Amino acid sequence: MDSINEQILENSKVLLEIAKKSIDEQLSNRKYINKEDLLQRYPFLNENRATFVTLNLNGNLRGCIGSLLPQRSLLDDLLSNAKAAAFDDPRFHTLSTKEFKTVEIEISILTIPIELIYEDTNDLKSKIRIGEDGVILKSGMHQATFLPQVWEQLPNFEEFFSHLCQKAGLEVQCLELNPDIYTYKALKVK
Repeated sequence: MDSINEQILENSKVLLEIAKKSIDEQLSNRKYINKEDLLQRYPFLNENRATFVTLNLNGNLRGCIGSLLPQRSLLDDLLSNAKAAAFDDPRFHTLSTKEFKTVEIEISILTIPIELIYEDTNDLKSKIRIGEDGVILKSGMHQATFLPQVWEQLPNFEEFFSHLCQKAGLEVQCLELNPDIYTYKALKVK
């Protein structure tokens, strides 16, 4: 494990607190986060990283927004995606103050996606690491991703990919179209 990932794991409570304060800033219309102070105290926050922030309420998904590629600092990506998961996920209404009190926050810090070259569905099935790989599926203008933890709800290849195809706005059997597939890992903080 590289030193940045070690620092991330060692400071998981700090990351969760940043995400929580980011959401609270929007709800309360107050400023709690001093970015300069955080970057000085935790230099790893300045590393460019892609994050996903997932919100769960009573064991159910309540919001999930993220970045697939590292285009800004870990701190900026985390702040932005925490707010977006709470207030901008089009599948849900904006998070209420009441919900905020009991919502569970999970952060996933992604590796850079790598294209997976495969010949057909059977070849893809042999190359996907069930339970480990986050997957991006692209076909034309359609794209969707599932984080590695989605395997917990959809534990077999067929189910996972049929749902991923649907999420991308494609037919359940979209693997017959040989879409582009990218995989990544996620360091989970909760």
